[in-house]
Amino acid sequence: MTKGKRKPPSRIKYEQSHPVISCRVPMEIYDRLQDIKQRDGKSFTDILRIGLRIRESKAKKEDEAYSEGYEEAEQECKVTYACSMCGKTIALRGKEAKQAASEYMEEHRLGPCRVP
Repeated sequence: MTKGKRKPPSRIKYEQSHPVISCRVPMEIYDRLQDIKQRDGKSFTDILRIGLRIRESKAKKEDEAYSEGYEEAEQECKVTYACSMCGKTIALRGKEAKQAASEYMEEHRLGPCRVP
């Protein structure tokens, strides 16, 4: 049984910190990648890095938009009340609490169209 050539420690360290990514792509994508490589002088790693930056930027914008929308909806729809003991603001949570608030509003004829 023959042993392969021994790798120096620096090569082992490099391979551990730079793993290989391999995938099969349709010829059309391969040709487009080759065109970018030749035209822009970019490596596949550079192209991948650019794509990741674009995707991360879009994801960040999506996350920010989601957070902004969530906050707007929360301000519009969240029901809070002051604790009768300490005065701390408490958000209405749980099925029973929401049901009690709904019954109170119906009983006192409160709602978006009837608020005094």
